[in-house]
Amino acid sequence: MMPMARAVGADADMAAAAQRVREHIVRMCGGPDGGHLGGSMSLVEILLTLYRRVLRVDPARPDALDRDILLLSKGHGGIGLYAVLAEQGFLPVARLAEYGRPGSSLMAHPTMAVPGVEMPSGALGHGLPLGVGFALAARLDGSDRRCFVVLGDGELQEGSVWEAAMAAAGLGLDGLTAVVDRNGLQITGETESVVGLEPLADRWRAFGWAVDEVDGHDTAALEGAFRRPRLGRPRVVIATTVKGKGLPSVENQARSHYVRFSERQQRRTLALLRAGGGRANR
Repeated sequence: MMPMARAVGADADMAAAAQRVREHIVRMCGGPDGGHLGGSMSLVEILLTLYRRVLRVDPARPDALDRDILLLSKGHGGIGLYAVLAEQGFLPVARLAEYGRPGSSLMAHPTMAVPGVEMPSGALGHGLPLGVGFALAARLDGSDRRCFVVLGDGELQEGSVWEAAMAAAGLGLDGLTAVVDRNGLQITGETESVVGLEPLADRWRAFGWAVDEVDGHDTAALEGAFRRPRLGRPRVVIATTVKGKGLPSVENQARSHYVRFSERQQRRTLALLRAGGGRANR
């Protein structure tokens, strides 16, 4: 019975952490310029699972040569990344209040001035090509470190993503994992009405990648996919998520892409998020 008890405790810990991260995101969206709410909320379990259960990283040594690499290619999820990095000790949680303030390094899109951020991102389609470089460098160095690249599904409309996918498969870069935040929406609407991506899993397989499809809010399923043994080729985890997860009033709506909460709206939104409690994180 003890292993089950530990598992239940671990799940509760992850749910509590996800709740804190979502509250941080809402607070940052109450800053002077607002923030990318929807795509940050959909990322929460993906980033938490990577940082808390999978990545070989040390907040005290963020530049360690043997560290695993996490690239947030969908840079508009930056406030989600900041919140998770703060929860993991890369920066004080109190610093999140600086987001969007003059002189702060916590900007709308991540920069390397923030501890734990490996690349500046904002222009989409750059993360996977850089991930190919990190994975190839690790092989040439004889290192077992891994590189994870988190992409938005709308970002897959960029041709550079598929050029990198071809290169990664051709090179057999099994230290590279792409993670697609498949929330089905981009700023202009549904991804399938803009540039269709389906059958998405088959497309990746056709490019020579191993494919896992999981619930992007199920931390156990995510961890299982991230920990798959290497197969001599790169892997993609297509994580089905909900844009604006945790806030029913904006879930699965393109209008959640970017918001600026007034003080009153922020208080009300935090109250609604807390009222949802564990339900938001299942």
